[in-house]
Amino acid sequence: MPRITLTDLIEVVTKSGSPKATKVSQLKNRAAYDPATDFYKALREGLVTLHKKGGAKADLANLTKGLMDPKKAANYPPMVAGYKKWWGNKTLEWFTPPTETYTSAGIDVAINPELGLKVNGQAHIVKLYLKTDSLTKTKADLIVSLMNHVFAASQAPGTQFSVLDVRNSKLFTYSAAGKNFKPMVDAELSYIASLWPHV
Repeated sequence: MPRITLTDLIEVVTKSGSPKATKVSQLKNRAAYDPATDFYKALREGLVTLHKKGGAKADLANLTKGLMDPKKAANYPPMVAGYKKWWGNKTLEWFTPPTETYTSAGIDVAINPELGLKVNGQAHIVKLYLKTDSLTKTKADLIVSLMNHVFAASQAPGTQFSVLDVRNSKLFTYSAAGKNFKPMVDAELSYIASLWPHV
């Protein structure tokens, strides 16, 4: 059964026409995951470790020290600055976030939010958005809607499902008053499933 990430799914959803089909082909034919080529891995893991240890906002500076890769040296500081701005005066307390797989049309979607944080006492399960492309409201709504769908039943009442646009210090949180994006997600997964054998 094909397995993709939540980020993969969002990239397919937000394309149309031939670029959409091209993206599905890229997903099917890409090489196996290699940590060495995961550009954001060190930053994601650094944030997780910082919060797990109960670190302070000042400790964020350590995430940009000793970067040998010129691209990381250029990209990591603005992301750390964005995260620091979002942190602001909030009290952040770590808890382990859940992980889950959502399956539809024979496609598995791995949903692995990086952070479980009590933000001023309010539990938030947070997916980090680190890409340079702007996080549109549609993308954010799709991410938090699917997180809410797969996690809500297993989490304490009042838990918030959010995606953080790290570069722009903006947190998007699921709202039950918003549009139901699940049918759209399922339709996209059916599209991926129908195209998968032919690319």
